[in-house]
Amino acid sequence: MSSDHDFYTETMAGILIDQGNLEQAAEIYRHLLAAQPERRDLAEALTGLEKKISAAARKKAADLVPLLQEWIGLLLKYNNLQKLKKLRESRY
Repeated sequence: MSSDHDFYTETMAGILIDQGNLEQAAEIYRHLLAAQPERRDLAEALTGLEKKISAAARKKAADLVPLLQEWIGLLLKYNNLQKLKKLRESRY
């Protein structure tokens, strides 16, 4: 019976990075580094990958700010329209 860890290789990590699966690649590097803590190349690869993951998370959060601002603006406009509608109905 084989384990999923049988496929935890540097090559698989590279494939995952190419596919944009940075978290999974980092998991593989952590596993490999736990088995071979003396491997400086693995530690450096993991550090670089963690920096990319962090930068991607910051960018994703920054991309959400304009969307959130637009959503709040639309929500306020909708609220004002509902108030106008109630005001119009109360006049008749």
